[in-house]
Amino acid sequence: MSDVSQDNGNGRGKLFGGDFDIKRALLEGRAFFALIAIIVIFSILSPVYFSTSNFLTMSSHVAIFGLLSLGMLLVILTGGIDLSVGSTLGLAGVFAGFLMQGVSFEILGVVFYPPVWVVVILTCGLGALVGAINGVLIAYFKVPAFVATLGLLYVARGVALLMTDGLTYNNLGGSPELGNTGFDWLGFNRLLGVPVGVWVLAAVAILCVLALSRTPFGRWVYSTGGNARAAELSGVPVKRVQVLVYVLSGICAAIAGLVLSSQLTSAGPTAGTTYELTAIAGVVIGGAALSGGRGNVRGTLLGAFVIGFLSDGLVIIGVSSYWQTVFTGAVIILAVLLNSIQYSGRKTQQASSDGKTTSPQSESATERSPVSGSTAGNAGTQS
Repeated sequence: MSDVSQDNGNGRGKLFGGDFDIKRALLEGRAFFALIAIIVIFSILSPVYFSTSNFLTMSSHVAIFGLLSLGMLLVILTGGIDLSVGSTLGLAGVFAGFLMQGVSFEILGVVFYPPVWVVVILTCGLGALVGAINGVLIAYFKVPAFVATLGLLYVARGVALLMTDGLTYNNLGGSPELGNTGFDWLGFNRLLGVPVGVWVLAAVAILCVLALSRTPFGRWVYSTGGNARAAELSGVPVKRVQVLVYVLSGICAAIAGLVLSSQLTSAGPTAGTTYELTAIAGVVIGGAALSGGRGNVRGTLLGAFVIGFLSDGLVIIGVSSYWQTVFTGAVIILAVLLNSIQYSGRKTQQASSDGKTTSPQSESATERSPVSGSTAGNAGTQS
């Protein structure tokens, strides 16, 4: 009796012999539906929007947001936040530009021009260092994530300004005589007709999916975000997980900085300003819970495409940059509101299930953060 009344109350009907909740389907698929709506609306408003070349161009822009969002997803899944990714992106680009311009050793009287692969590795190492500082401050010194990453936001931006004296490194293509050519390959070249930056995003996304769904690390991430204390009592190395997700977020930001500076063939200390908010928006629009423990790579990528396609669409139809900021902010607020509706509904269902209700809540169980062997296996499927 209670099952029937609950199903009717939730607007649940039968579809192909199974339960189908229209409300929940719309909430969980909102990023996909929003992306389709954006494509349809802007295709009507502009004849140049719906074209293969334009989609590829917009996708190369989305690659920057997507890389930042994937790193942010890992952090948010543990219940944290990383406000330093935009500044880390700018610092990484400046650092790469500094290396491409040549490193002078005055004592030896020589200038060393590292090859591009060395530049990439060192720049990713710098991003990992910034992330490690964030992680150590948060995990071991108990500094609130908001405060620690906000501090690193200013530190990273300040270091970038000091390195360049407020100027921009230009002409980063390299020189054949110096053996450091190929940096612009990331930004301008295409592989099988697709921009290299998009392939980089796809590779990072695949690695994130595998890490979250096929490794103990993924189960640890979800359990840490769901209930860090319970996870720690269950043997999860919570502090190491927290440090590692910030390190990975820093590496993702550094890769994004490399791709962006390669696309521009220049690196400025102010690059990536406010990009941390865009990264958070992509994760939230994709359906992740800011409280941690819920979210997946698929939704985050869709969220990044929503932000990127919306921004580029507004540019194409000639909307003022001020109105673009308004629209983006409105989308973020709406996404957070829908997240609140979605997860508050599940908490209500879970509470009723934990009481005297006899109806099973399998979805709630699988979406909880795992702290034991049985639920750990379910959490990995979210990726």
